[in-house]
Amino acid sequence: MEDTGSTAKAKTTAEDGNQQISDKLLKSTKPLHRFVRNEPRSLGIVVLIFGCAEILMGFQLHMASERTRTSLQIYIPFWQGVLFVVCGNLSIYTGLHPSKKMMTVSLSMYVVSVLGILVSCIFRIHCLSYFRFIRYWSHHEEWATMRMNLLYGIEGMLLTSSLCALVLLIFLIVVARMALKSTNENVQVIVLQGLPPGIPTAAN
Repeated sequence: MEDTGSTAKAKTTAEDGNQQISDKLLKSTKPLHRFVRNEPRSLGIVVLIFGCAEILMGFQLHMASERTRTSLQIYIPFWQGVLFVVCGNLSIYTGLHPSKKMMTVSLSMYVVSVLGILVSCIFRIHCLSYFRFIRYWSHHEEWATMRMNLLYGIEGMLLTSSLCALVLLIFLIVVARMALKSTNENVQVIVLQGLPPGIPTAAN
């Protein structure tokens, strides 16, 4: 009786071990799980922080009522901040609930955000060159020089954060595109089949 119980217990343990190995193997081969392993939630939190910073600095520029040419002229801090916030939230949600549909939506927003960053970077570089020109010709006026230095620092900081977000979004685009491409291809499935207890094997 004791031998039968120990044998059954050993078989149950072996079956549980095989099931765990099978689950881990299937999860590691699923493209969605490979996307989750690249930590889209952590990157999404960083992009979300960049978006909040853009919106807050946009309010600061708006409250300053600057008549000088800034990125607020075409409302870059607001619409780019909203894009970053949406991309960050989508990355966090997709990391928690991975699915092909959510990954497709996230990929679309990543691409739109990258295009927006390119537009904002071109305009901000133009603004920085304009600030440098104004600062050069108003160097004898202390207040004008201080104001140009402040705007130069704000726009430079926002440009730097946009470039950092651009790198993160490009990485997310590559990872999401590879995962979606893998789901459309034939994925090899490994099936582990075990004989039920009581059926003699060939060795027996």
